[in-house]
Amino acid sequence: MPSRFPGAIAQDWDTVVLHKSKPKSQDLRDPKAVNKALRSGAPVQTVKKFDAASNKKASSSALPAVSARKLDEAAEPAALERVPGEVWQAIQRARLEKKMSQAELAKQINEPPKVVQEYENGKAVPNQAVLAKMERVLGVKLRGKIGK
Repeated sequence: MPSRFPGAIAQDWDTVVLHKSKPKSQDLRDPKAVNKALRSGAPVQTVKKFDAASNKKASSSALPAVSARKLDEAAEPAALERVPGEVWQAIQRARLEKKMSQAELAKQINEPPKVVQEYENGKAVPNQAVLAKMERVLGVKLRGKIGK
C-alpha cells in the first residue's frame, strides 16, 4: 500500500496552555468566597463607600453651587396668557342662552367637561382649535376683537 507522505513522517507537537477563566466580580463578593480567602491567607481588599445611601449634597469645589430658585427664575417664562374675561363671559352667556350644560357643550365639541369648566372660569390657556369648536356650536364669535 503506498504511503501518502513521500518523505519521513515527523511529528510536530506544540505546547498547549490552558488557563482558568477569571472569577466573576459577583463571585468574589460572595460571603463564602471572602471567608474562604481569609482562611487560606489570601489578600482581601475592603473598600468603604463614601456617602453611600445618603441624600447629602456633593461637596465638590469644581461645581459651583446654584440654588434651585435661581435656576427656575432664569428658565421659566412669564405667566401664561389666560382666557380674557370678555371671552369666558361670552361663552357662558351663549351656553346659557342655548340652555346647555357644561357637560353637553363639552360633548358637542368633543372635549372633556373639565376643558369647558376651565374656559368659563378663565383659568384655561386659550387654544384656537377649542375656541373654533365653541364658536361653531354656540354661534358666537370668540376669537379676534369681541364686541367691537
